[in-house]
Amino acid sequence: MTYPTNFENKTGFDKIRLLIKEECLSPLGKEKTDEMSFSTDFEKVLNEVNQTAEFVRITQEEDDFPVNSYFDVRESLHKIRVEGTFLDERELFDLRRSMETIGLIVRFFQQKEEEQYYYLKQLAGEIFTFPDLIKQIDRILDKFGRIKDNASPELAEIRHAVTTTQSSISRNLQSIIRQAQTDGYIEKDVNPAMRDGRLVIPVAPGFKRKIKGIVHDESATGKTVFIEPEIVVEANNRIRELEAKEKREVIRILTVFTNEVRPRVPELLVSYLFLAEVDFIRAKALFAIKTNSLLPSVEKKLQIDWAQAVHPLLYLSHKKLGKEIVPLDISLDEERRILLISGPNAGGKSVCLKTVGLLQYMLQCGMLVPLHESSRMGFFEKIFIDIGDEQSIENDLSTYSSHLTNMKFFIRNCNEKTILLIDEFGGGTEPQIGGAIAESLLDHFNQKRAFGVITTHYSNLKHFATETDGIVNGAMLYDRHLMKPLFKLEIGNPGSSFAIEIARKIGLPESVIQEASEKVGVEYVNMDKYLQEIARDKRYWEGKRQNIRQKEKRLEELTEKYETELKNIASQRKEWIREAKKESQQLLSQTNAIIENTVRKIKEAQAEKEKTREARKELDEFRASISDENSEENEFINRKIAKLKERELKKNRSGEKQSQNGKETKEGIQAGDLVRLKGQTSHGEVLEVQEKSAVVAFGQLKSSVRLDQLEKISKNRIRRETSKTSFVSSATSDDMHRRKLNFKREIDVRGMRGDEALQAVTYFIDDALMINVDQVRILHGTGTGALRQLIRDYLKTVHGVSGFRDEHVQFGGAGITVVEF
Repeated sequence: MTYPTNFENKTGFDKIRLLIKEECLSPLGKEKTDEMSFSTDFEKVLNEVNQTAEFVRITQEEDDFPVNSYFDVRESLHKIRVEGTFLDERELFDLRRSMETIGLIVRFFQQKEEEQYYYLKQLAGEIFTFPDLIKQIDRILDKFGRIKDNASPELAEIRHAVTTTQSSISRNLQSIIRQAQTDGYIEKDVNPAMRDGRLVIPVAPGFKRKIKGIVHDESATGKTVFIEPEIVVEANNRIRELEAKEKREVIRILTVFTNEVRPRVPELLVSYLFLAEVDFIRAKALFAIKTNSLLPSVEKKLQIDWAQAVHPLLYLSHKKLGKEIVPLDISLDEERRILLISGPNAGGKSVCLKTVGLLQYMLQCGMLVPLHESSRMGFFEKIFIDIGDEQSIENDLSTYSSHLTNMKFFIRNCNEKTILLIDEFGGGTEPQIGGAIAESLLDHFNQKRAFGVITTHYSNLKHFATETDGIVNGAMLYDRHLMKPLFKLEIGNPGSSFAIEIARKIGLPESVIQEASEKVGVEYVNMDKYLQEIARDKRYWEGKRQNIRQKEKRLEELTEKYETELKNIASQRKEWIREAKKESQQLLSQTNAIIENTVRKIKEAQAEKEKTREARKELDEFRASISDENSEENEFINRKIAKLKERELKKNRSGEKQSQNGKETKEGIQAGDLVRLKGQTSHGEVLEVQEKSAVVAFGQLKSSVRLDQLEKISKNRIRRETSKTSFVSSATSDDMHRRKLNFKREIDVRGMRGDEALQAVTYFIDDALMINVDQVRILHGTGTGALRQLIRDYLKTVHGVSGFRDEHVQFGGAGITVVEF
């Protein structure tokens, strides 16, 4: 409920309504703007403001929202409810384009996630779209909104006949014109003209008897007559008949389609109401963007806790002039319900009062408001305002009488859910009695626990507010040095009217000012002076406190930042240590593998110096490659290398002895001895010794071998080495070792075709079996499941696979197959 009836005019909301209507695309949205009103339904208001906030995001973030063809065809739809009526071509074309727009809007919201535009998606949820009607219209109308020739076979035939007849008429007229031009009856540049729907020839009046036909018209000057030659009269009559027939066929086509539309008129009207809502919400969103309005926290409680509130109309006006606007900070709650604002004239008291009333009214009309996002808005059932001059000659009301009439209404109807907005409270009559009545009214408002913003100059009201719970003083600040208002509200202390200072600024004689000061008394002047000094000191300390707050906030931010960085550093340190340990372990494993490989090569080379040197060279190269690793790992590796060199030295010494023994052996090989080729493990028996060679039986194979390639071997040594040797060759062993070092227990075949993936998995499983691992993982993804099934069918055929299963759901689930060997 609002009071008085011209509340919108007093607060300026009528101008806001006009600005929103200017943003509408069609009469649909303008009609909804006219219907916008103050609501006390909290859920309804919350829904409307959220819809507007979502549309602000659409306007700022989306480029593809439909904004064309918002036509209002409701009048046409109401018209065709009567049997026998039909939609004409223009109405049908507007219907088609607007139905398409409705469909595009509904599809736009259907394609979005529900949480993205929740409230607008709910609005579009049950709306009808009409793709079948659009298709039917497309069969009737072309892209320019005209009836197609092929809309029906009859229409096609009629229009073909019209075209043929017109061509015949044109040919005959051109022939007559050429002959007349040859005879000199008409000018050379004359062309056929149209009069009353019939093709005619313009002729000078003196030659009208030379061309047989009917005179249809003459020019305004009388210098030209328009003759229809008798040869084309019949053809023109035929054209008239065909045009009438065409019109009847077009009406028939439109009537048939309208009969299809008629049963669906209620559904269409619902959809057009939706289009009106969208147009209206879009207009509110555009106005919100222009005024920097947003959706603050809205709670179903009685409160006003606003930061940086601005009057939207004042903001737009200042923006055009390039001026800054001073925002308003105001806070009212259950403990401090009524704000009594005092201060100089033209200091911003009335603007402050209007801003409170307008913003609360805008919110409860479903609009966004120009506040800081940290603001909190409450919800009220009634807003009453008393501002301006309401004197009326017709009703025999003076200014003060009209104010008292409003106060009577306020007293009778206000409650704890009411905001009272009263300007110049108590003014308009004798100050002493006016102040007393105002104080009594203020007490009644406070007892009814109403909220309010009231402006005044009366000192007794300031004192009453200071001494009464529920009422708080406020002041509009004024710069005494520059003698200009600051338009800033300060809550907590009453303000001075600065009457003496303003009088001096205007230039009132000092004697008048001095005499006035003496009449009111030194105490009153001093009280006003003290109020000013208190306000000044408060501003000073408020500035100091604000600086301290900013520094404390900065300190808190730095502290939080450094604590976060320290936590990150500690976390990174742990991660680096973990990674370093992991790398060290890998390096250690690799080092052991290299050392073992080097030892094996030296053993297999049987102390041949060249191969030993090569093995040592490989080991030195590896040592050089890891020389930059951490000292603990280097020390470990150096110990290993030192032990290896010591073993090599021993081996070299042993090799020299064996070399000498070899020479002896070469000379001492006899038939029946057991021998083997140097560097090989297989042995054979000497059958016959010749000068430089011997015939040796290796199993069933007999071979002639040079003596210097043989070495004598004892049976005990054969038994010892047989127990250690395997059937794997040196090269195969190296390859196996390399594969084991480089093998990864996981393969990723996502994105491969079936045959490519199967080949990769086959090689992978073969390597896994060869190096004897216990488990591997195959990443194939979920998809359609075809690749997963293909791989598992193959695994069922592999000997050595004990089973396979899905990975744990936390590590990939059905997208990964774990293979057990």
